[in-house]
Amino acid sequence: MELTHGGDWAGYAAQYGGMPLDFSANVSPLGLPQGVRQAVARALDGADRYPDPLCRALRKKLSGTLGVPPQSILCGNGAADLIFRLALAEKPKRALVTAPTFAEYEQALVVAGCTADRFFLREEEGFAVTEALLERIEPGLDILFLCEPNNPTGRTTPRALLLRILERCAACGTRLVVDECFNEFLDDPAAHTLLGELEGHENLLLLRAFTKWYAMAGVRLGYALCADGALLERMRAAGQPWAVSALAQAAGEAALEETDYSAALRALVAAERPRLSAGLAALGCRVMPGEANYLLFYHSGEQLVQRLRARGVLLRGCANYPGLGPGWYRAAVRTHSENSAFLQALGEVL
Repeated sequence: MELTHGGDWAGYAAQYGGMPLDFSANVSPLGLPQGVRQAVARALDGADRYPDPLCRALRKKLSGTLGVPPQSILCGNGAADLIFRLALAEKPKRALVTAPTFAEYEQALVVAGCTADRFFLREEEGFAVTEALLERIEPGLDILFLCEPNNPTGRTTPRALLLRILERCAACGTRLVVDECFNEFLDDPAAHTLLGELEGHENLLLLRAFTKWYAMAGVRLGYALCADGALLERMRAAGQPWAVSALAQAAGEAALEETDYSAALRALVAAERPRLSAGLAALGCRVMPGEANYLLFYHSGEQLVQRLRARGVLLRGCANYPGLGPGWYRAAVRTHSENSAFLQALGEVL
């Protein structure tokens, strides 16, 4: 089977009998927080019962943390689950996505019977969203997906332009979906989020997840934020009723208490992202100025993914992203020692 995403440690283990140094999946390199581990272990005592299908305790905790009413929160089996639920609940006829961007938006739209148009981001413009996007938002466009910061480019849209996009979507009756799953990795997350715009903009839906920041990719937990309660109810009804396990709900509640972990991760990314970028540039790579915990870069060297894999390192090849092609790669920002090992392996391959 051809896999769309990185993080295929299982395929590597089956081939080589060990675990790789994984730069293909952009999750926290600090691993699962200790408090989350303990919460999951405690939750095992209730694993014989069905989980709360409404995630009441978790939504209450999120509400207190984010300042959003519980009725404006829907939890799911990762952000990807919520993307598919949204597409099936809305059943849009016309959709628009940027390119390159996260693959699940288009995949979910196709499942719902909608073929998305693409707004191509240009390398000469730093793969940034520009005002030209406003011209593509018009009456009859049902839904627009934006990833902030974008995956795999790591770029954000200027906040002033984001607000103009939001107002344009509202005027045209377009649902604006902003994926903020990597927002916490920004230098100033609060300055970029549209969390404060939810009230008064029922056409706005935000996607977030515990996956990346808390290294909970295997736990599967995400949530949608929207003032349109009727939409969230349709999304809830668009999939199986027990979307979030009791273990995942307990993990989410515990993760929200991990302030020391969050401070350590923020400091690590702030220090290692520029170091990794400089190291890639020194090896002759063309590196995009990413703002998250990963970097998009170009190098004309052949078979980098395969040659690094043979050395025990997984790298995300980006040739399958619409708008990119051969020679483009995405590397996660990991710990100091891991980044050093990656740069050494890449240098030997090149």
